[in-house]
Amino acid sequence: MSDTVAADQLRLFIERIERLEEEKKGMADDIRDVYSEAKSQGYDSKTMRAIVRLRKMEKHARDEAEALLDTYKAALGLN
Repeated sequence: MSDTVAADQLRLFIERIERLEEEKKGMADDIRDVYSEAKSQGYDSKTMRAIVRLRKMEKHARDEAEALLDTYKAALGLN
């Protein structure tokens, strides 16, 4: 009996994961549509993605990343 309970539980976990994967795919499609719409309005999607990444970061991490980027750019003469 415990084998069937474990198998049922496993099946339920797998089905939940599959549903969540489908939702994730739908959301990814929606996000892609928003970038596409913004691009059609003249916005640069690559820059927008960079801004979204930066906004996810905490301020101290963002400041540290920007300082490091500035250091690398200076070292390569890109300033």
